[in-house]
Amino acid sequence: MNETKDKVAAFLAKHGMHYADISVEEVCGVFLDEMRQGLSGTTSSLAMLSTYIETEREVPRNKPVIVMDAGGTNFRVATVCFRDEGEPEISAFRVFAMPGIKEEVGKDRFFGVMAGYIADIVNTSDSIGFCFSYPIEMFPTKDGRVLYFSKEIKAPEVVGQMIGASLNEAISDSTDAGPKQIVLLNDTVATLLAGKAHSSGAHFDSYIGFILGTGTNTSYVEQNKNIAKAKDLDPAKAQIVNVESGGFGKAPRGTVDKQLDADSASPGVNVFEKMISGAYLGPMCHATMRLASEEGLFSKDAAQRLMTVRETSTKDISDFLSNPEGSANPLAKALKRAPHADTVTLYYLVDALIERAAKLTAANLSSAAIKCGKGRDPSRPVCIVAEGTTFYHLTSLRQKVEYYLKQYPVDGQGVYYRIVTVENATLIGAAIAGLTN
Repeated sequence: MNETKDKVAAFLAKHGMHYADISVEEVCGVFLDEMRQGLSGTTSSLAMLSTYIETEREVPRNKPVIVMDAGGTNFRVATVCFRDEGEPEISAFRVFAMPGIKEEVGKDRFFGVMAGYIADIVNTSDSIGFCFSYPIEMFPTKDGRVLYFSKEIKAPEVVGQMIGASLNEAISDSTDAGPKQIVLLNDTVATLLAGKAHSSGAHFDSYIGFILGTGTNTSYVEQNKNIAKAKDLDPAKAQIVNVESGGFGKAPRGTVDKQLDADSASPGVNVFEKMISGAYLGPMCHATMRLASEEGLFSKDAAQRLMTVRETSTKDISDFLSNPEGSANPLAKALKRAPHADTVTLYYLVDALIERAAKLTAANLSSAAIKCGKGRDPSRPVCIVAEGTTFYHLTSLRQKVEYYLKQYPVDGQGVYYRIVTVENATLIGAAIAGLTN
């Protein structure tokens, strides 16, 4: 077995894809430099977007707020109220289609549909927390301008519009309600804020929002005095910064990384996301497996069978690691009649690529934890609110991430953390934003 493992390691190292050649500390150092440059407004692969959303205010009790969550193809609405013990109570929850998903819509139709979705609850609160998970430019008013939509949303007239102001116009046009105080935020920021409602009774020194699903992103709390590119901020206060961590462009990339990026719909964009997220890990493993087949890591018969596998999803990879000899998985099926050594080789290959993703993820989280300047007291760690199917359901990924987080930043920097899961995190985070900003 050791000989097989060594053979796989040598192959991956040759192509710059082996986890052993990545230092969490070194990647973290580069990541931190990019964070500082992004905050200063100089050239950086990390956007470091100001959100103008603060975290220090207490969440008011027994005060309802309307929440809206637009992301992907679904549009969710509800009311949220935090009761005496701080537990969120979600009411009137419904799921609708995102306007513009079925057919192209203009600006009036886009916001009019949204206003219609909340028509029956519009008078339950004067505040709306709106989680809008598409690219936006935020302003100190807590409103934001749409930068662009992914191709699935067809609403070209909405690009460049202020979301909160436009929604208020639609509410005034279609209901008897007055203008609302609308606070706009994205899903990563909402995830961070949801940590404040975590009911474990623990005291946290700061919060990080982290998403690792189809894509990835990170947010954390930064002191205003460190955000040199944003003007007229109170230096004594702090706000959440949206890192746009998927854009990190200085992680060590290998042969397959570069080829996948070149073949993607957006070469050179979000290259870090393409190394660790669910949309890309399956194709990365597939491309690496094919390269290994061409270079003789498998028996001739196994190589031929693996080359017939047309595509591999991240779920396929997870299922293979869970049950390498299972009958339902396409990789296991391809190796069903091959020598057992081929199954072991593929396992080591795929597992090593997941280990690499875990190391890079740990560097990302370590950077946010260190940059926030908190978590030195082990009884009051930094709370990492994590969301995403890749983080929680990709076999062994979370355990590997925590292994490297224990090494660095805990043992290496004395920065302590705790990962928590918050059900309905985006709704709860949007509610907190609406009530406290």
